[in-house]
Amino acid sequence: MSDFLGIHGTALALREQRLQLLSANIANADTPGYKAQDLDFNSALASALHPGTAAGGDAITTAAEAARYARLSTQPSLDGNTVDGDRENAVYAQATLEYRASMSFVESKVRGMLTAITGQ
Repeated sequence: MSDFLGIHGTALALREQRLQLLSANIANADTPGYKAQDLDFNSALASALHPGTAAGGDAITTAAEAARYARLSTQPSLDGNTVDGDRENAVYAQATLEYRASMSFVESKVRGMLTAITGQ
């Protein structure tokens, strides 16, 4: 199945993992000491597409963990929290658009396969 979806299935899974990180940032905006995190998508995708470079386990999860980083704060708070609400919302909105684009590619591939199977 991953061969059928190619890069799009991997990209979709990694975009989902990034959205989970960004959601956690937003949810913890008021948690003292919480450090905002993000995922270097390009690095994660490259690692996931070449699983021989990762040490065992699920290539996507391993690649996502390796590409995860703590984002520096532009406005540090007194309690040590590095989440900037406005920035997080903007980054989340952009990541959502990227996820939807990946989903559209996957849907297109599936639709094409269904057309080939049914002949319609």
